[in-house]
Amino acid sequence: MIKNYIENAHFEETGFSYTLSLISGKHKMVILYCLMEFEIVRFNELKRYLKNITDKTLSRNLKELENDRLIIRKEYPQIPPKVEYSLSEKGKSLMKVLDQLCVWGEEHRE
Repeated sequence: MIKNYIENAHFEETGFSYTLSLISGKHKMVILYCLMEFEIVRFNELKRYLKNITDKTLSRNLKELENDRLIIRKEYPQIPPKVEYSLSEKGKSLMKVLDQLCVWGEEHRE
């Protein structure tokens, strides 16, 4: 009976799968964590925080997070261009979950 249930289950339709799809990848959770800690951050500040990330990878991650409505991108019409990133309300609500991951890690790391 349990085996049949597992065979008919659709992991991709779960809330857990949806959450993982939003934060998957090497850098997304770190970007979100940085925005939680520092609230409003510019592109080059994020790049310094992440250290070994290319401009292309950071840009792609930021676009994905913006498309998923986890972050807000604010562009100022000036020269040179100024762009700031911050957490959206949806992103802030996800931080409760990510914060618990941090707590768990602190309690269990050796």
